[in-house]
Amino acid sequence: MFERFHALSRIALLALGLTAAAGASAAYPDKPIRLIVPFAPGGGTDLIARTLGAEMGKELGQQIIVDNKPGAGTIIGTDAAAKAAPDGYTVVIASFAHAVNPSLQPKLPYPADKAFAPVVLIGKGPNVLVVRPESPYRSVKDVIAAAQGAPGKLTYASQGNGTSAHFAGEMFNNLAKVQMVHVPYRGAGPALTDLLGGQVDLMFGTAAAVANLIDTGKLRALAVTTAEPSPAYKGVPAIAETLPGYVVDSWYGLYVPAGTPAEAIARLNAAARKAARSPDFAKKVEHEGLVVSVGEPAELERYVKAEEQRWRKIIQDNHIKPE
Repeated sequence: MFERFHALSRIALLALGLTAAAGASAAYPDKPIRLIVPFAPGGGTDLIARTLGAEMGKELGQQIIVDNKPGAGTIIGTDAAAKAAPDGYTVVIASFAHAVNPSLQPKLPYPADKAFAPVVLIGKGPNVLVVRPESPYRSVKDVIAAAQGAPGKLTYASQGNGTSAHFAGEMFNNLAKVQMVHVPYRGAGPALTDLLGGQVDLMFGTAAAVANLIDTGKLRALAVTTAEPSPAYKGVPAIAETLPGYVVDSWYGLYVPAGTPAEAIARLNAAARKAARSPDFAKKVEHEGLVVSVGEPAELERYVKAEEQRWRKIIQDNHIKPE
């Protein structure tokens, strides 16, 4: 009888432990979530992350804390995410550089094909070729003519090596057969500061980073990098109209460290999908030309793999090296 009592007690304790574990799992998230932005504050990716994070926090019932970790063409911030605990409390916002760094960088500090699990593709949009209002360049043809007339003197800024702004300039150089000089920064904010200050001549900025400056007249838009003109920039042509075959899309997605529980990924995916369709987020990104495209994690995986293959060929064919 005494042994039976102990056996029943053990079973009861085990059941209680399983119930508690299930309760703990169901409670995710029970503390703030860190959202790593691998760029300096003030740029387009930072804006997207903060706007989306605020909306996701409402849905998850926890604060999303943005952690800016710029540098090395997004590698510093991305590496921090790769090495974080896979518990659902660290997320990284990825962009164009995430797809090109494996081909551009000879040795990454993390295994690009194994370090992350996809959460959601947020959306895609154009980069915008911008200059200061007093710039003599008023069209893509003007920029090409100036670059041809003074090889190696015209400069363009980017938010870092391997970013969409960097490769937008590289593709421009290749198709126009010119030699503009790339000047990388640790984020769109510092790059735009120097563009506005006259330290660089132009920038292929992400729409999220330059939209407000265009609206207020502090920058002039010459063209967009998408295959077709963007509805958000009426009257602004596509670079492809002057340089056939020119296409560079900017995109944003969320990843977590590999090994993160599927339940946590599902919660994050659902929160991000609802956040991206919220009136506040939609209002901000629609004006900038970002087309929201939120779906299952597999959608992000498919899209980024296709981008990796596309840009790997361009990098190899044009012998593009990290600067």
